[in-house]
Amino acid sequence: MKIGSDYTENNGLIIGDDELARPAWAAHSELLRDYYDTEWGMPVRDEQGLFERLSLEVFQAGLSWETVLKKRPAFREAFANFDPDAVADFDGEDVERLMNDEQIIRNHRKITAVINNAEATIALREHGGLAELMWSFKPEKPPEPRSIEEVPSFSEESKALAKALKKAGFKFVGPTTVFASMAAVGIVDINIVGAHRRGASGVFD
Repeated sequence: MKIGSDYTENNGLIIGDDELARPAWAAHSELLRDYYDTEWGMPVRDEQGLFERLSLEVFQAGLSWETVLKKRPAFREAFANFDPDAVADFDGEDVERLMNDEQIIRNHRKITAVINNAEATIALREHGGLAELMWSFKPEKPPEPRSIEEVPSFSEESKALAKALKKAGFKFVGPTTVFASMAAVGIVDINIVGAHRRGASGVFD
C-alpha cells in the first residue's frame, strides 16, 4: 500500500493503491485493511457478536489490535465461539486449559474476566439483554474528527455504558475499552472525515 499525495501528518489518512482513504492504523497490513474495509464499524446487534467484541477488547488491553486479530480464530476455538452459555460453564479445568493454550493470549485475569462476563451477559437477559443495553448508549450524532488528533478515545456515552456494565457485573470494561467496542460494532462512528468508510454503517443516516 502506498502513501498517496493526499496523505498528511495532520489528517492521519493514507491513500491506498486502490485510491481509498483509510486511517493509518488500518494501513499497516492486509489483515487490518480487510478488517477495516469489511467489518470494523458495521452494526453488530446480536448478543454473541457483542460478547465476542467485548471479550476481544478485554484481551487487547495493553496490546495491539493486530495481535488480537491474528489470534481471533484461536480465541473462537478456545472460547466455544464466544457462546455466552458455553463460556459461563467454564470451570477451573477450562481456565488451566486456556492458560496452557499457546495460540491465545494467556493472561489469567483476562481469561477469568471473560468467563465472568459471560455469566453477566446471561444475567442481563432478564433486563433486556446485552444488545439492548449497549445500543441504548448510541449518541444522537457521531463525532466529526478531521485529524487523527481529534479522534476521541472515550465519550460521555462510553463512560455511562462502562458504569452500567460494571453495575451489571462486567469486568475489564473501562470507558476507553468500552468506547473501542462501541466503535467496532457501529454504535459510534469515529472515522476521520474523508475516510472511505465514514458513514458506511448507515446508523447515523
